Amino acid sequence: MVPLNYTEFIDGLTYLVKNKFIPMSRIDDAVERILRVKFTLGLFENPFADYSMTKYLGCQVSQTSSRLTIIRNANLHSLKQEHRDLAREAVRKSLVLLKNGKPSMKPLLPLPKRASKILVAGSHANSIGYQSGGWTIDWQGSSGNLTVGTTILSAVEKTVDPNTRVIYNENPNQDYLKSNNFDFAIVVVGEPPYTETFGDNLNLTIPEPGPSTIKTVCGSVKCVVILITGRPLVVQPYIDSIDALVAAWLPGTEGQGVTDVLFGDYGFTGKLARTWFKSVDQLPMNVGDSHYDPLYPFGFGLTTTPTKAT
Repeated sequence: MVPLNYTEFIDGLTYLVKNKFIPMSRIDDAVERILRVKFTLGLFENPFADYSMTKYLGCQVSQTSSRLTIIRNANLHSLKQEHRDLAREAVRKSLVLLKNGKPSMKPLLPLPKRASKILVAGSHANSIGYQSGGWTIDWQGSSGNLTVGTTILSAVEKTVDPNTRVIYNENPNQDYLKSNNFDFAIVVVGEPPYTETFGDNLNLTIPEPGPSTIKTVCGSVKCVVILITGRPLVVQPYIDSIDALVAAWLPGTEGQGVTDVLFGDYGFTGKLARTWFKSVDQLPMNVGDSHYDPLYPFGFGLTTTPTKAT
């Protein structure tokens, strides 16, 4: 793919063909394969898309001046909600529960909906942009609430009992934690959005302030850590201090799918689609390798039973 410097590419390729560095047969081969696909798809007979299907798209928008405005009418809203419900289901089925309770202690999950006061912390707790990752609205994605959806913080507030106090503090310090008597904490951290080479990373660690938030909060309060990331990251240094750990991947706009399983309306069922390493020194590492010694093996995933959390 040459999205920007295509004129230079054409000039260079033309020069290489004319000067016999690249044989014409190679050009013919590439063109033939492209034409074969287009003929197979019927694009020469029907070159345009079927616009009658656009009414079924989930979030209908129209361009007004310099910003996008959501079209609001009952029919389109119901279609959008149907698609969001399906996305929410996909979220809760894809979450992977990696840890649930410290040794000799009861499982932390599912969390009770009725509590005195709970803490929600972390850089990714209140950002649809972080939940969605790259290729969302912009090429590299963005932070903040850049589109319609539900953050994990909002989902927690909607899920718990009306009498439960939900306190949000992105990166609380020790004094703050000591001055509050939290029943438990939900810490949501992870990677910023990225695509392609912008996501290249040789150490695959959780960016700051994520590790600091985990150490501070989980060192003082019972905690579940929700990891927002498109890939496994180094988590072994924090495992002992964490009560429960969830790989949420990139749940997109439907943060309510996360709380569906956190609070027991549904059980955890997701399994790892790839091996979760202990350190990057082990990579590459795949099932069957002689040095296969993962933190969590391919296919791993704890389960919980749906319950009416109280």
